[in-house]
Amino acid sequence: MAPTYMKFNALSRRQAISTSGLLLTAALANGPTSAVAQTPPKTSPNAGPSPFRFCLNTATIRGQKLGIEQELKIASEAGYDAIEPWIESIDAYKSKGGLLSDLKKRASDLGVSIESAIGFPEWLVDDDSRRAKGMERAKYELDLLAQIGGKRLACPPSGITDIAGFDPAKATERYLALLEIGDAVGVLPQFELWGFSRSFHRLGDCVGVAMETGHPRACVLIDVFHLHKGGSNPRGLRLLAANTVQVLHMNDYPADPPREKIDDSFRVYPGDGVAPIREILGILKGLGGPKVLSLELFSRKMWEQDPLVVAKAGLVKMKTLV
Repeated sequence: MAPTYMKFNALSRRQAISTSGLLLTAALANGPTSAVAQTPPKTSPNAGPSPFRFCLNTATIRGQKLGIEQELKIASEAGYDAIEPWIESIDAYKSKGGLLSDLKKRASDLGVSIESAIGFPEWLVDDDSRRAKGMERAKYELDLLAQIGGKRLACPPSGITDIAGFDPAKATERYLALLEIGDAVGVLPQFELWGFSRSFHRLGDCVGVAMETGHPRACVLIDVFHLHKGGSNPRGLRLLAANTVQVLHMNDYPADPPREKIDDSFRVYPGDGVAPIREILGILKGLGGPKVLSLELFSRKMWEQDPLVVAKAGLVKMKTLV
């Protein structure tokens, strides 16, 4: 059956994230405790309410293997408004007999909203059998999130990372199918830009797919590191509507290695690198609407530290930039 809005004629976070060590900047080399001790700058009384909500992507403390319940507690104790868990941690909780209704209540009691979540269903691949399984997996993950009060699901181009020249019409049709599944359960699939994807590494490519669906809730999930890795000019964000970008993965990167050689292991705390983060935040604020800033880092050194210290340090870094 043709999609509702249009008809066509025709792990790891990059293999479960690089395990190489992260080159931390001098600020962290001296220990994150000093960063935690800092006080975020106060908002000017004339600045108006902030559109930004601060979120902890649990990749940042993933190496400590805390489990979703403890991750929620860390996010709350550190002072975050929200959390962005990995689906695998929710699955692990459920497989041990945990009730999703209890998890939803725990998040609510802690005052932490579940703004997004990270999964890797192969919804975009050309192989019909794999794609069917991928779509079923996406449906499962969207429903899982609905049961715990989750709002969005990251949907990157999993399974086609190394394929160049992927047909954007196919991507549009398949993303639309995801959106319609999301409509049925009340959770929004976000087309995620991956800087190392050969077909969907640029902002314009991902926005084009979302736009062509004609779906009123179509959107893209962007990441400071991936904008750089894929070679996108962040000033292009000025052309978007308020709801086109709802979540920004916050991180930073050093000047070296060059863009072509850099990988996830070089991510650092926001503000500790050379990314034009303040410019990006200014553009997003100018677009209007609420924005979720989700701290997403992959550092083996951070994974060896106290997760609460790491989470607090990241929040201070983000608030300083905002």
